[in-house]
Amino acid sequence: MSSHAAPRPLAARRSGPLKGRLRVPGDKSISHRAFIFGLLTIGETQIEGLLEGDDVLRTGAACKALGAKIERLGEGRWRVQGAGLGSLLAPQETLDFGNAGTGSRLMMGVVGGHAITARFDGDASLRKRPMRRILDPLELMGARTLEQGEGGRCPILLQGAAEPAPIEYRTPVASAQIKSAVLLAGLNSPGRTVVIETEASRDHTEKMLAHFGATVKSEAYGEAGRKITLEGRPKLSPNPVIVPADPSSAAFPIVAALITPGSDIVIEGMMMNPLRTGLLTTLMDMGADIVELDRRVEGGEDVADLRVRASALKGVDVPAARAPSMIDEYPILAVAAAFASGETRMRGLHELRVKESDRLAAVADGLRVNGVDCAIEGDDLLVRGAGGPAQGGGMVATHLDHRIAMSFLVMGLASQKDVRIDDEGMIATSFPTFRPLMASLGADFA
Repeated sequence: MSSHAAPRPLAARRSGPLKGRLRVPGDKSISHRAFIFGLLTIGETQIEGLLEGDDVLRTGAACKALGAKIERLGEGRWRVQGAGLGSLLAPQETLDFGNAGTGSRLMMGVVGGHAITARFDGDASLRKRPMRRILDPLELMGARTLEQGEGGRCPILLQGAAEPAPIEYRTPVASAQIKSAVLLAGLNSPGRTVVIETEASRDHTEKMLAHFGATVKSEAYGEAGRKITLEGRPKLSPNPVIVPADPSSAAFPIVAALITPGSDIVIEGMMMNPLRTGLLTTLMDMGADIVELDRRVEGGEDVADLRVRASALKGVDVPAARAPSMIDEYPILAVAAAFASGETRMRGLHELRVKESDRLAAVADGLRVNGVDCAIEGDDLLVRGAGGPAQGGGMVATHLDHRIAMSFLVMGLASQKDVRIDDEGMIATSFPTFRPLMASLGADFA
């Protein structure tokens, strides 16, 4: 299992106005998928803008263990020579995913659709995350879970299906990871795999399936859902992947600029996929001064530059239906809400309880220790903002969660007192350049 290095505490201090332009790292979701589709395609896949964080690099290492040849050509530029669908190798060693929930779950789908056996493991945080929601549909397709930790958690020994059965599967929750695992297993099925979601989750897998030549159809289902149909055993063709800037990473400088007086920044090339822009919608509902510039298409995804200026925010009611489009952004939204006037209620956050940490509890604890009035009611988080700088002064327990760490560092940039976190080490899993990029805008960390 992965070990975690000695904790590295870090403090954020009240800063002057944040100014400048920046491009945040490539989108993590697409970076994972770029490696995986490169593995499943015969031929060479060129990737530009890949997020070179620990999570994604572990997915790349797993792809190598399954037979891909992977080479780094330069910053963010990679080349993958794929083994090809149906021709994967059984890995000789444990697939160690560290903190990577997305990488581990998607790769379970890949293994579940091939006649190979692989052991999955990760760090202490990953070992706490539920995997039965992935294993259940894979077992319906013919895969077998030979070993598993308590409650269906890692370490897991998974035996893939020699002939994966095509299924129609209704996801129990809106989850791109569940949907993607089923579709990736279905790629090597002789028939048609169907996934039905009552609430649409992010659609990067469907877009990348089409990008690599698979026959996939996505259509409306019910009021807010999607029905995705995949024809099995396609001939995947190599296609270059340009990875857009990650909206989940861009969220941190965006909120930092909104809450730090006098700030005026531009985020370059942010992905504007409507299934990923729930935070932008919410911030603009709160009165955020965010202007979209130069909308365009890169790598099959809509992107735009965003100008963000300091704003007087007001509390809002965030509907539960918005959660799938911003599930990773609630910690930083809670920080924005702490500086807003009035109460912000974020509804339906049950999925936050099964992230890298129990994010719902961790966010509330971090707010309270920094003098912010908040409460958890069922699966709702209530934050009562003071309409000005938060008090700060607290030490936040990150629970090895990169988004908790970055969110509360952002809080410290505009609070009355420093905000400290107990460890910055895991930030590298998703945003390895967080400190220097934020410092280039004027953020003060120590």
